[in-house]
Amino acid sequence: MTLRLSDDHDAKLTALAAAQGVSKQQAVLRLIDAAAERDSKNERLHRVAARVKARDAELLERLAQ
Repeated sequence: MTLRLSDDHDAKLTALAAAQGVSKQQAVLRLIDAAAERDSKNERLHRVAARVKARDAELLERLAQ
């Protein structure tokens, strides 16, 4: 796979990789893993919030008044 970056993004990736002491490829892989983990946590949070909202709808309505 080829990743085409603007000069600005390439400079940012280069700096990020250097700060972490890894290659640019490894830095990109870490960023992908972090984004996937964050999205997974957000999805779980939304599912739990929907269950609580459904379960406690009456209470939440009373509190909103």
